[in-house]
Amino acid sequence: MDNSIFKEIKSSIFNKKFQNIGYLPRWIIFAIDVFIVAVACGITSIIIYNLAVVFNGALVGFLQYAFVVLANAFFFLVYRTYAGIIRHSTFIDGIKLLVATTSAYVALVALNFITLVVFDVKLFLTTGLFITYITSFLLLFLFRIMVKNVFEKFLQKDDNKNLIKAVIYGADANAISVANALKTEKPARFKLIAFVDKFNQVKTSKSILDLPIANQSKDIHVILRSLGAEALIMAEKSLSKEETIAIVEECLEYNFKVYSVPLIADWEDQKHISNQVKSFAIEDLLHRKPIVLDSKSISSQINGRTVLITGGAGSIGSEIVRQVIHFSPAKIVILDQAESPLHNLQLEVSEYSKKVTIETILADVRDYEETERVFQLFKPDFVYHAAAYKHVPLMEENPSQAIYTNVIGTKNLADLSSKYKVEKFVLISTDKAVNPSSVMGASKRIAEKYVQSLNSHLIQTKKSNPTKFITTRFGNVLGSNGSIVPLFTKQIQEGGPITITHPEIIRYFMTIPEACQLVLEAGAMGNGGEIYIFDMGEPVKIIDLAKKMIRLAGFTPDNEIKIKIIGLRPGEKLYEELLNDTSKTLPTHNEKILIGQDHFDDFEEISIMIADLIKTAKTQSNQEVVSLMKKIVPEFKSMNSIFATLDK
Repeated sequence: MDNSIFKEIKSSIFNKKFQNIGYLPRWIIFAIDVFIVAVACGITSIIIYNLAVVFNGALVGFLQYAFVVLANAFFFLVYRTYAGIIRHSTFIDGIKLLVATTSAYVALVALNFITLVVFDVKLFLTTGLFITYITSFLLLFLFRIMVKNVFEKFLQKDDNKNLIKAVIYGADANAISVANALKTEKPARFKLIAFVDKFNQVKTSKSILDLPIANQSKDIHVILRSLGAEALIMAEKSLSKEETIAIVEECLEYNFKVYSVPLIADWEDQKHISNQVKSFAIEDLLHRKPIVLDSKSISSQINGRTVLITGGAGSIGSEIVRQVIHFSPAKIVILDQAESPLHNLQLEVSEYSKKVTIETILADVRDYEETERVFQLFKPDFVYHAAAYKHVPLMEENPSQAIYTNVIGTKNLADLSSKYKVEKFVLISTDKAVNPSSVMGASKRIAEKYVQSLNSHLIQTKKSNPTKFITTRFGNVLGSNGSIVPLFTKQIQEGGPITITHPEIIRYFMTIPEACQLVLEAGAMGNGGEIYIFDMGEPVKIIDLAKKMIRLAGFTPDNEIKIKIIGLRPGEKLYEELLNDTSKTLPTHNEKILIGQDHFDDFEEISIMIADLIKTAKTQSNQEVVSLMKKIVPEFKSMNSIFATLDK
């Protein structure tokens, strides 16, 4: 057998045995500490002997040192210095040892003074006590450091080969806490090699935790390469969102891994700091400032009320449920026709059942009678209508189903909300309803038209306490069911390729929590008839999004993971809009929310057209259904679809 292989196997076996060593019982640690004090006494005896000091005390040499050992043993018991685990010794353990040995020294000096005053005789040589005190503390402290270092050396020796060489960006208390946590993490993931201080622009020889502090006089990727690092851990709390994104994108561009960590104030359990160090998610790289909610306004309306959320088991609906819970409604009614997701959500929110009554209803919004029973039973004050079909290609193939759910379902909910005097009805729409190019987008625009015209009709007919109908419109939501992020994640896990419909396609994105926060605030501020449009930030090129996700996963685009262009799908646009060309916007108190001013349709007229559409959807062909949809929504122009012939 090759000698190097034999050594490696032997080393591996030894280290494995070393790692499996259990913790010593406390009485053994106590015995070792007492033995160390005895050794310190022996060293003191040798020093005193060599100094030729003559001491005529009441106690002979052996008895003097026996008293010293007993005194230290007593205070070891008092301060429980033996209770700590030696290999995990901390600064606090050192302080305990200092206090215990100091207490023993003070007690013995005090005893010596008392015997001198009362009996005119000394028990101990004061100089000897001091030497023993210093020596015993140093030996006890060095013993713990030695054991700690030996364990760290052997336990980390083999692991270091597989650890990620990382640099911490930051040099403040936040960064130091992260470094300390990662150094003691078991099993270890990172080998820390340096800190980078953005405020340090000159070369220095300073260090923290025995790690050098690099100055940021060059681009971050140059610094990482010069240090031989593989990853950067973002722990600098003073960075703006824009600065953070710039650093992350630079690292990804040069194939360095990037990890995020929350601020100290955000850690719920500081004993598990290292668990908070995670890879950057694609959501962290959206070019948009964080959203600030008007929580007081939302709470004043929802607190103590009954809230109905349709499509409550979906990605948007379930997040609305989670957020509404924290505004202390009296009751939340979650309605959905998907059994398993509804059951899973019921289990998730059951922990809040003591504070909020939560009802889960398995029902279909397309069934008027079934939905009316929900209104009769619970009499909701607020309705958030998130139930909808949303997949563009699927709805191109099944336009009647888009009518049943997106149009009939919305009409049923709106009519019942008016009938049962719901205070506010919030329709969750989409940017695909603007100048629609697909059946799905057109069906959502028809739903918007009906809700708006109904709101206007109720005001004009002077109904008492009419329901306020509000529409919210936003773009793609990262991580929602069927969105591209889960799809891309799955494709990356499978080794690629990532499929993109067109290299120039762009979309607006926001996270699920952001979208739902804005839905709640728009619902709180709405007075009826508004279409609220959300600030989606900068549009994102899908191909750029795919490349970022590949790099975040630790791969190189078009190398380990290929990107494949498959062509636009039926009904799909290159870019989406949030407003029609003729529409204008009004600002609100929240800069992230605008009010779109669209043309209001006559309620009687739109009701007749929708009634015809529903009848057609039940009896006629897809061509007839889509043709009638185009009459209701004149700006509906099909793209990449068999229905494009209807536009000629």
